[in-house]
Amino acid sequence: MSAPVAGRPSWLAPLTAALATPDRVASVVSLRPGVGGRAAAVLCLVGEGAAGPEVLFVERAATLRTHAGQIAFPGGAADPGDADLVDTALREAEEEVGVRRDAVDVLGLLPPAHVAVSGFDVTAVVGWWRDRTQARAVDLAEVASVPVVPVAELTDPARRASVRHPSGYTGPAFEVAGHLIWGLTAHLLDGVLDLAGWQRPWDRHREVPIPARYLRDRSDTTRPHPEPGGPDAH
Repeated sequence: MSAPVAGRPSWLAPLTAALATPDRVASVVSLRPGVGGRAAAVLCLVGEGAAGPEVLFVERAATLRTHAGQIAFPGGAADPGDADLVDTALREAEEEVGVRRDAVDVLGLLPPAHVAVSGFDVTAVVGWWRDRTQARAVDLAEVASVPVVPVAELTDPARRASVRHPSGYTGPAFEVAGHLIWGLTAHLLDGVLDLAGWQRPWDRHREVPIPARYLRDRSDTTRPHPEPGGPDAH
C-alpha cells in the first residue's frame, strides 16, 4: 500500500495504489474492454465530506435527446483540441459543473470501456477533489443538478441491486435519492469502489427494474457530438 500523500486523507491511499496496478485496473473493464472506438472520457471525482469519501455526479437535463434525467459522471467525446483524455475529462467537468482543473489531482485512469450501443470507448479518469469548491450546473440545457453522494450511501447494501435491460444487458445498479444509477456509470463506479476497498457485501441476486423514464431515448445518431457518458449507454 502506498503511503498517504500530504494533504490527502489516509483513506485515499488504497485507491491511489490500486490505480497504479495494471492488473487491477484492467479487471474493471474486463467484461467490456475498448475496441478502438471513438474516444471519450468521464471524470470520477472523489472528495472528502462530513461523512467521509463522496463522489460527484451530474443529473442530466430532462430535455436531452439521450439519457435524459439520468445520473452520470461528467464527461463527453474527445475534442480535436484536447491534449489527451485527461484533458477531455477535466474540460468537460469544468464546462458542465464548474469544477476547476487546478482543483483536481488526477490519481489514475481506467482502461477504455466499450459502449456497443454508441460505438464509444470511454476512459474513466479518477481524480481527487483537492480544492473543494461548490460545484453547480453551469449549462442548464445539459445538467439539471450536481449530486455529490457519500460513499457510505453508495455502498449501503439496501441501495445495491442488479438490473436487466430489454436488450439483454445485465449489470450493477445503485438506488440513490430517487434515481437509479446503472449501465456504464454503475459499471465504472462499481469498479472504483472495488479498487478503493470500499465495497460492502450486497445481495447480487436482488434485481430491480429500470424505470420506464430511463428507457425513453430520443437518440439521433446523426448528431456530430452524441453523448457517450450517460448511464444508460449500457
